[in-house]
Amino acid sequence: MCIRRSLVGLTFCTCFLASYLTNKYVLSVLKFTYPTLFQGWQTFIGGLLLHVSWKLGWVEIDSSSRSDVLRWLPASVLFVGIIYAGSRALSRLAIPVFLTLHNVAEVIICGYQKCFRKEKTSPAKICSALFLLASAGCLPFNDSQFDPDGYFWAIIHLFCVGAYKILQKSQKPSTLSDTDQQYLNYMFSVVLLVFASHATGDLFNVLDFPFLYFYRFHGSCCASGLLGFFLMISTMKLKSQLGPGQCAAWIFFAKVVTAGFSMLLFEVILTRSTVGCLLLGGLGEALLVFSEQKGS
Repeated sequence: MCIRRSLVGLTFCTCFLASYLTNKYVLSVLKFTYPTLFQGWQTFIGGLLLHVSWKLGWVEIDSSSRSDVLRWLPASVLFVGIIYAGSRALSRLAIPVFLTLHNVAEVIICGYQKCFRKEKTSPAKICSALFLLASAGCLPFNDSQFDPDGYFWAIIHLFCVGAYKILQKSQKPSTLSDTDQQYLNYMFSVVLLVFASHATGDLFNVLDFPFLYFYRFHGSCCASGLLGFFLMISTMKLKSQLGPGQCAAWIFFAKVVTAGFSMLLFEVILTRSTVGCLLLGGLGEALLVFSEQKGS
């Protein structure tokens, strides 16, 4: 059982690493800055593969009532905000910076649980939230590669992540399984992003993209779609087979490995103050993992 759980965790880490590095390559190196098309492609591939997996009996998707779908619709809107804003932010920010800002979503969730749900919060979790907030707050003033647009979209991204997780928890117990929710997210995202690609001009502007007919661009886009799907499946496996504390530990490990590899593959300028902010954010997430394990 221990070996099986380790394999699930390692599979998740591999998918997480490969997915982030591939997306960063397409967005930053190839400079494919057409987020409605890029995310529309990824959600289309994810939805298609999930539908095929359902028809083959590999995953279970229940027929949801109209009321269930309507209740989940706000979460699907937030999901589109997560992937769209995340794509815009990742194209401009280094992966370690993006992940540090992304973690602030946990502060939003913690604040909601403390202020509105009146849930008991452990001192470790409060310290974790403070460290995560401090590291993200100090980063813009110490980032030698500071990009205002990147930080703007990262803030939109983290608020959407926080709101999505709060909405997801508030609807439990729900008749929709995690697979049902993700399937609805994919379907809604494809429809919305298709219309958005025309409204934003991405649909026609992409014709000027210099690598449009290059095999490395086609290969990277195919890889990003497949890896996004495998990351989603491995994440659901991780959450279903491991406890909250173990899940948090594997996610933390995946982020550390991904941040480390990204600094070897992409241009990242690090100063002492920047490293200090990143380490403070890492300490905050480590405390979050500790609090999750104590809670479980």
